[in-house]
Amino acid sequence: MDSGIQQLKKWVEESNNIVFFGGAGVSTESGIPDFRSVDGLYSQKWRYPPETILSRSFFDRDPEEYYRFHREKLVIENVKPNSAHIRLAQLEREGKLNAVVTQNIDGLHQAAGSKNVLELHGSILRAYCSKCRKIYPAELINHGNGVPRCGCGGVIRPDIVLYEEPLDESVLTAAIDCIRKADVLIVGGTSLNVYPAAGLINYYKGNKLALVNLSETPFDSYADLVIHEKIGQVFSQL
Repeated sequence: MDSGIQQLKKWVEESNNIVFFGGAGVSTESGIPDFRSVDGLYSQKWRYPPETILSRSFFDRDPEEYYRFHREKLVIENVKPNSAHIRLAQLEREGKLNAVVTQNIDGLHQAAGSKNVLELHGSILRAYCSKCRKIYPAELINHGNGVPRCGCGGVIRPDIVLYEEPLDESVLTAAIDCIRKADVLIVGGTSLNVYPAAGLINYYKGNKLALVNLSETPFDSYADLVIHEKIGQVFSQL
């Protein structure tokens, strides 16, 4: 076993106050492409840049084009939790992990059994009317054709945070509180380039900050432990 993984395993064994903060890299091993890698969504050609299509102003202006992109690129069928999701859920059941803070919208942490999941960017598995806020099943937005509409005439939208929209204040506050109180903070599968989410790491005041990511991040020099490996491979050994 790699010495870095051995150290992380020791921290996990000795703690009952762990928080995990993860990004797209946690789900790539389940077959969900990330957004910023060479093969990610942001590197693919589209009629408009993905950042534009995933903005609130574009959604309001051209919901039909948004939903064409949404159903083709954001909805990935038959994906299952990988070893990282599964081990995190086990750690929660063991009383060691207090919360998962995620930038992902895929719901795989809950599918693996995690209960306290703070979804900074919302979930593609929930939907509501953008006008009257009525709740709708996600099936309406993730499948079918055209623009789904509410009885009030409003466009039904996914419960995700689009560009130009603020994060949910209650979720953000809960995430900050968990991270601030954590004994061990494990950050995994994220480039730590997306704000305000990346800034959450600054609220951690402990001395057991572990970064697990394939590539370097802007916070590597601040971490107490850095592991450049696939996150699923690391968690399968914890």
